[in-house]
Amino acid sequence: MIEIQWGEPLSFVISPEGEVQNFSTLEQARYWLRRKWPVADAARQSALTRIEAAMDCVGSVGTARRAFISAARSAGFVHDHLVTAAPR
Repeated sequence: MIEIQWGEPLSFVISPEGEVQNFSTLEQARYWLRRKWPVADAARQSALTRIEAAMDCVGSVGTARRAFISAARSAGFVHDHLVTAAPR
């Protein structure tokens, strides 16, 4: 199976412990949305629809990526570069 890269990987903090998950392909994003996503909301469904459209070549990868970012925010995920280290 050929995986479809969607540009620069997206990295999100996905747990209170600071675990970071990188998303670099449409297939990986779809798997997470279908199997591991913490909430079932409209943003998740929209991202899943747009990712599957991009995989079927009837939607753009950029639109799918933006929808995924929106779903990640809705789920409470934070871009890893927005998390600051605690002062020492």
